[in-house]
Amino acid sequence: EKLRQSEKRWLEVNTTTQRLIAWEGNQPVRAVIISTGKRSTPTRLGVFAVQSKHRVARMQGDDYDVPDVPFTMYYSGGYAIHGAYWHNRFGTPVSHGCVNVAVDHAEWFFKWASVGTPVVV
Repeated sequence: EKLRQSEKRWLEVNTTTQRLIAWEGNQPVRAVIISTGKRSTPTRLGVFAVQSKHRVARMQGDDYDVPDVPFTMYYSGGYAIHGAYWHNRFGTPVSHGCVNVAVDHAEWFFKWASVGTPVVV
């Protein structure tokens, strides 16, 4: 709520509507459709902040290994907002907990946000 009363930039991840929204204070700047974690591997809820930004990252888990993940912004451990070139099922929870964004949209958010930008999930 404090963020809405500020002029600060912050990101909202809405797992119910499958939307990523860029805010400046109480003004939404851009909203796009996303894919968050599926039921078995949910996206963690809470208030976080962008911890690191990578133009390209490699993501690995028990049952996946994806090279060249574009426009990756880690916000909580291995959880990240990033471009997803390997599916086009945005609006449906399909990820391992990350926030999947179409690559062109991911680039815009990557350029707009900085390390430290709050992420409200």
